[in-house]
Amino acid sequence: MAVKVLVVDDSSFFRRRVSEIINADPRMEVIDSAVNGKEAVEKTAQLKPDVVTMDVEMPVLDGISAVRQIMAQTPTPILMFSSLTHDGAKATLDALEAGALDFLPKKFEDIARNREEATSLLQQRVLEIARKRPVLRRATRPASQPSTGQTASPSGGVRTPARPASRPAVGTAASSKAPARFTATGKRYQLMAIGTSTGGPVALQKVLTKLPANFPLPIVLIQHMPATFTSAFAQRLNGLSKITVVEAKDGDTLKPGHAYLAPGGMQMMIDGRPGAARLKILDGGERMNYKPCVDVTFGSAAKIYGDKVLSMVLTGMGADGREGARMLKSAGSTIWAQDEESCVVYGMPQAVAKAGISSEDLPLERIAERIMVELNLK
Repeated sequence: MAVKVLVVDDSSFFRRRVSEIINADPRMEVIDSAVNGKEAVEKTAQLKPDVVTMDVEMPVLDGISAVRQIMAQTPTPILMFSSLTHDGAKATLDALEAGALDFLPKKFEDIARNREEATSLLQQRVLEIARKRPVLRRATRPASQPSTGQTASPSGGVRTPARPASRPAVGTAASSKAPARFTATGKRYQLMAIGTSTGGPVALQKVLTKLPANFPLPIVLIQHMPATFTSAFAQRLNGLSKITVVEAKDGDTLKPGHAYLAPGGMQMMIDGRPGAARLKILDGGERMNYKPCVDVTFGSAAKIYGDKVLSMVLTGMGADGREGARMLKSAGSTIWAQDEESCVVYGMPQAVAKAGISSEDLPLERIAERIMVELNLK
């Protein structure tokens, strides 16, 4: 059955353009459109689409308010379209925090190098987030309905009973049992590194805001994000967190209790030696698929820090991070992956898990707790 899509935008031109792209893929079908947020809320409740594409700025009811209402009344995967400006970045981050799962630039020429690539990317994003619809609906199942043995997680995902796995699937015990207790491995670390993509802004916020101000390690963050978004995102994280979060700059010295977000459109590498390491911010490179790229930063971390890196690959599309994580593991460092149930898109974490690189699969809501235990902070 084709994925049903509701297209929401006050521009008839943009509605038509998005609809043409979606309908060009036989796996999807635009079932209707809406011209403002109020109409979007009403049609989502009436038509129950699998995915909603949503503009940020609209009359009557804006996109962010519409997202909040849809997620409260008829939880549905939502893909936001926004302008690549600082204000657009702030609004998009607000929409993601309200419950939207992903976003794309409204100007298609900003999405990719050519129209064919942009078309394919939009189609792929819609199909990927459509997979979360059953999870969103189950997470808000009325208490009167029969239990399926699953419990809603704070991340908006679902925890299922523990199942056999080749490595520990931590924190997935059945709801009748207490969550699994973590145990520190006893390893010593000098750096923490986190790579993520689709769903990453919310995931990083959930992790970083739980860390104490005296966090003993520097942190490098690699989030696939446009250049105009990373500054606003770093400011948001800094305002919400006890640690200091900044958009990384060339020459920054890595300090404990500081998190450095790789700037969009660039590559972030680590140079120097442990205790006196600095960041190198380089041109993104025409041939690179990801700017920033998790593999690039993870690989440089492996060369400088060896076995002293605590690294995580969180929700995201594709396989970026797998080869960098492989280098970290070869050097003796620790790699964790976010578990499937709590991911918006189980692509990047699945890549490291299937390759046998990660040592633990962790639900998003317990990653900060796992970090604290590993570093003997509580």
